[in-house]
Amino acid sequence: MIVLGIESSCDETAAAVVQDGKTIMSSVVASQVDFHKKYGGVVPEIASRMHIEAIGPVIQEALEKAHLMLDDIQGIAVTQGPGLIGSLLIGISAAKAIAYVKQLPLVGVNHLEGHLTAIFLERPDCAFPFIGLVVSGGHTSLYHVNGMGQYRLLGQTRDDAAGEAFDKVAKLLGLGYPGGAVIDRLSREGKADAIAFPRALLGRDSLDFSFSGIKTAVLRYVRDHNVELESKPVSDIVASFQEAVIDVLVTKLFQAAAQHGAERVVIAGGVAANTRLREKMNARSVQDNMSLFIPSPVLCTDNAAMIAAAGDFYLEQGLTSPLSMNAYSRLPLGMLQAP
Repeated sequence: MIVLGIESSCDETAAAVVQDGKTIMSSVVASQVDFHKKYGGVVPEIASRMHIEAIGPVIQEALEKAHLMLDDIQGIAVTQGPGLIGSLLIGISAAKAIAYVKQLPLVGVNHLEGHLTAIFLERPDCAFPFIGLVVSGGHTSLYHVNGMGQYRLLGQTRDDAAGEAFDKVAKLLGLGYPGGAVIDRLSREGKADAIAFPRALLGRDSLDFSFSGIKTAVLRYVRDHNVELESKPVSDIVASFQEAVIDVLVTKLFQAAAQHGAERVVIAGGVAANTRLREKMNARSVQDNMSLFIPSPVLCTDNAAMIAAAGDFYLEQGLTSPLSMNAYSRLPLGMLQAP
């Protein structure tokens, strides 16, 4: 089956063509980063308007790169949630219009399921069950994954998501947006053990996360030490901050794997592109004799190929969504979502 995937949950307008849920024929992403930089984060109204302008050209480019026309598409998968409602509705409206005109089956996909499915586009050797960590700007969650549509939530953030903490600390230090990429780069110049920022592990058996405390700790450190934001210590601050966040992510993921007797762990989401995270996850997987799977950075950030891959699974089973399907800002991970 050749599936057209559409993703517009936040500030990237993306379209992709995927064959049989495994082969990426094309993948196009239009970023809005330059439009949101001056605000230090995504402005929902701006994001929605930019999606309206980009959705048509992005879909057309995806088709052209795949050397296909709409008549060659056999199904459509679109992100239904979670995400920004205004942004989601642009992608869903485009998907509905194409499905209606071309009489194609349509399926709504959970954005988080898309992230967890991205690994299969590169690593067909990844098998169920596994422990999946979705870590991004809006989510930090641990799942026991028994198969497509079979997810059990093991733990999640109680406050800030990891990516959100990166963005907020970068904004606090005047480093710009998006914060994750800037901190990743600057951390290579600093000492990860320069400052002992707290690791919120929340008890021996807890698989939940909390990152608001470390954000506050960075703020207090900057104020107490009168840090000049153009000075060398800033690289030490971000390196120490990043190390603390990553230590918690690594600890919780492999703690969950040990508790559930898992042999494989999968990391997904935008923060999974972080070079230090990938380095420490690799080292821990070798130490624990665990199979680790992380997509390439381009498949960690929001993209439509992962949505098409997840959608292919449902479309092949004849599981579709009606044209009355709606967008959801919050959407629990599970089987085909709300009508």
